[in-house]
Amino acid sequence: MKIKWSLLFSVAVILVVLFSSYFIVKETEQVVITRFGKPVRSAIKEAGLYFKIPLIDKANYFAKTILEWDGVVEESKPIPTKDKKNIVVDTTARWRITDALTFLQTVRSEEEAQSRLDDIIDSTIRDVISNHDLIEIVRDSDRVLNVMKTEQESESFALAQGAEAIIIKIQKGRNGLTREILKKSQPFIEKYGIELRDVQIKRLIYSGTVLNNVYNRMISQYEIKSQNLRSEGDRKKAEIEGEMELEIKKIQSEAYKMAQNIRGEGDAEAAKIYADSMSQGADFYHFQRSLEAYQKSIDKNSTIIMGTDSEFFKVFKSGGQ
Repeated sequence: MKIKWSLLFSVAVILVVLFSSYFIVKETEQVVITRFGKPVRSAIKEAGLYFKIPLIDKANYFAKTILEWDGVVEESKPIPTKDKKNIVVDTTARWRITDALTFLQTVRSEEEAQSRLDDIIDSTIRDVISNHDLIEIVRDSDRVLNVMKTEQESESFALAQGAEAIIIKIQKGRNGLTREILKKSQPFIEKYGIELRDVQIKRLIYSGTVLNNVYNRMISQYEIKSQNLRSEGDRKKAEIEGEMELEIKKIQSEAYKMAQNIRGEGDAEAAKIYADSMSQGADFYHFQRSLEAYQKSIDKNSTIIMGTDSEFFKVFKSGGQ
């Protein structure tokens, strides 16, 4: 019975030694081997199967991928901007472990690293934000503001109330500030074997006063924009109507000229026909024209008094002969 238990114990010890004598490094991992808490070699970054002294060496695993950091949002601790506006900045960052050995010796774990990042990045954010105006944090560029300034200088632009406050030159913008935060934070983070890859502002939480100011500024911006668009529309409408009126008058003038030419040609042709008719039968033509004159000047209710020497009487008297 003792031999059986001894055999089982020996097998168990062998299995423990066997399984603790090797370790596997994945593609997304890096490993530092420590012996009694002290590193014995540089970090292993290549994936594969490795061996170590069982029960003495320990494999410390660290991520090789890019990790996420999210700042703690404390609405009770707003940051005052350069223009005295209190805001809460919600930020996020991406980082990775570049020197696993240094990382192990300084912070030892990702949880501790997150805590160090909290202190460093938060303090840097406060320093950068407090040295810039709110509009630098809100906007990334002055593209729309430049458009408004250009429109203001045009003849069709009517400057609205509050427009002067909107035409502000953006020096850095949100993107420039995040690059500044990244640049200032990196030297303090590198000593932990960490590379800070990116910092971004996710959102801004405004106080009630600041929020109203932001809304009023947005409303004023779009009122100016809409006013300018209406002015441009009215100007273009006037141009189109003017061109249309000019075109109509041109067409009417051409049509009138053509009609007069046709009428003149018709009158000339009629005169020619009348002249030819008169040359062929002058008496008949005189008689016909007299009848037409009677028809136009006499109706059934007319009473005519004429002398014997009247042309009308002569026609009646002669009977058209």
